[in-house]
Amino acid sequence: MSETVAIASGGLAARIAPLGAELRSLSDAAGREYMSDGNPAFWPNHAPLLFPIVGALANDTYRLGGEEHGLSRHGFARRSFFELAEHAPDRALFRLTDSKATQRAYPFAFVLEMGFALDGMVLSMEARVRNPGDVPLPFSFGYHPAFAWPLPGGGDKLGHYLEFECEEPQEIRRLDENGLIAFEELSPLEGRVLKLDPRLFDEDAMIWDRLESRGLSYVSPGGTRLEVDFPDTPMLGIWQKPGANFICIEPWAGHADPAGFAGDFREKPGIMELAPGEARSFRMDVAVQPV
Repeated sequence: MSETVAIASGGLAARIAPLGAELRSLSDAAGREYMSDGNPAFWPNHAPLLFPIVGALANDTYRLGGEEHGLSRHGFARRSFFELAEHAPDRALFRLTDSKATQRAYPFAFVLEMGFALDGMVLSMEARVRNPGDVPLPFSFGYHPAFAWPLPGGGDKLGHYLEFECEEPQEIRRLDENGLIAFEELSPLEGRVLKLDPRLFDEDAMIWDRLESRGLSYVSPGGTRLEVDFPDTPMLGIWQKPGANFICIEPWAGHADPAGFAGDFREKPGIMELAPGEARSFRMDVAVQPV
């Protein structure tokens, strides 16, 4: 199934691709698009799901019980076809389960469900990871949506900013040339505000791994804004390709390998575990407030 699945409410419409259960479009009744244009000159994606890892592993390899396994950056969910499990005019549910292909890279039974629902001007997304196996399931999960920058109907691109729910004075993390957590730098926030500038991303993503906020506002000087809530994810990445027309606001539960990490996968910082039969959900809501 290659075509996108459409859902709509009175105020918003969304399209989701079964490949990766990826949100491809979020638009309002006036046809204004709030997601990335997907320009392949910069980054062709829109909102990949990160599972069973977030970020990169050293040499794309992890160790589990004395054996090595290969797993590429952000995991395989974003390149996997999800079953359309439920579909109504305003909602859709997608499901991915383990297979012989996933078991070769990640030898665990799992169920990953990704739900989308529209209500007025709010898009609600919920990922649910369940362990149907008989051993603990180690994993990380993350969202990676790319929103339009500048926002439609808004003002100057360099006038856009993020306003965090809480002050975040702690240092942020940065990646090395291999995509591994390598060093810290001072917080770029002024109080609760991050003024967006492509130069912020000359050193790749900015990562908050000790985040107090569970929500933020993405604001245009013209008045258009997105209210983004992520109550279940304690980390955040902000990223873009300098010059592109998107900004990625990425709630994470997990992150890349720290440079030099050589321990077992279950000991990797950012990995959580589900006991057999347990499940865990991760919600992300986007409320659109157009001009």
